[in-house]
Amino acid sequence: MSLPPADTPLYNHPLPDIETWLRELGCQQDENQLHCWYLERPEWKAELALEIDQIAVRYLKAGDGARDVRRTFKYSLSRQDIEEAVFAGP
Repeated sequence: MSLPPADTPLYNHPLPDIETWLRELGCQQDENQLHCWYLERPEWKAELALEIDQIAVRYLKAGDGARDVRRTFKYSLSRQDIEEAVFAGP
């Protein structure tokens, strides 16, 4: 399977392509809640949720006082922009 060009808005990617992209980036899909994904990097951990119109990212214990940091990214952003923003970390 070949992904659309990286500058393509994420809403123009079929769901199987988005799932493949997340797997290639090291995310693991929740077996019970298929819209939820987990990502672990040496410096941080995150939960991603594929919502209706955006990807919601919660960086675990990444903020002041070990609070979770939540960010959302609209599907109208390109895959490249989302990848750079989400995977750069909190």
